Amino acid sequence: MTESRPAEAAYQGQPGAFSEQAARRMCGADAALLPCETLADAFAAVTEGRARSAVVPIENTLAGPVPGVLRLLLASAFVVTGEVVEGIDHVLAAPPGASLDTIREVLSHPVALAQCTAFFKAHPRLRAVPAFDTAGAVQMVMRDGDVTRAALGGRPAAALYGASVIAEHLQDHESNYTRFVRVAQPPLGPAPAGPARVMLAARLAHRPGMLAAVLQALAAAGANLTRIDSAPVPGCPFEYEFFLEGTFDEASALDAAVSALGAVARLRTLGRFDVPPASS
Repeated sequence: MTESRPAEAAYQGQPGAFSEQAARRMCGADAALLPCETLADAFAAVTEGRARSAVVPIENTLAGPVPGVLRLLLASAFVVTGEVVEGIDHVLAAPPGASLDTIREVLSHPVALAQCTAFFKAHPRLRAVPAFDTAGAVQMVMRDGDVTRAALGGRPAAALYGASVIAEHLQDHESNYTRFVRVAQPPLGPAPAGPARVMLAARLAHRPGMLAAVLQALAAAGANLTRIDSAPVPGCPFEYEFFLEGTFDEASALDAAVSALGAVARLRTLGRFDVPPASS
């Protein structure tokens, strides 16, 4: 009996989801992908060898960081091998016969709902209902066929499941982008030859000024920090691990800074890769 080969990438959601679009951009249009119900399931697929990698959203320009991703990344031994930036354009998808007059509930992923607050303010009788996925929400309302329920999602999902598009361009701002990263088992690939996006995890000694010392050392090495965040350390009440992200001109300078900081912090390079342009 032939063993099935692992998927090229796992992603959270159903076919037609924005995460699937990002995964196909990173892995190829014909790549074998594994849809998963939750982000934790996508990470587990990589751990268990059912997928070579996972493509997951990390932040959105309107709704901010995607809940849960940072904690999963820091708790794993995975590395980040690259990213893509997807333009997000939301439509209101519903069964045939539905209209804004018949709809009472709108289902979608909480992050998608948060990107469309102006639409819900303009239509206060519509109730936002969280679902596990944008495409999954479209699939759900089409399966039920209830004209009082619609879904917020992408036009590809609406087309895939045969939904009518009741309204479009529902995001609060036209500049609505989500960053997706690809995570996989280590090791890291070779350092980029030029400027690179770098992600670090830092566990600091419990002494005054440790975070400031780390930031000063990274600045001296040429880091342009773009994000600092933290997540609780499981089993260590009220202790936190820091997530640092930025760009470096020289990988050798980064390696020297990480080595020099070994006495005051435990640093792990989560990823270093070229930064691609955003999709239109």
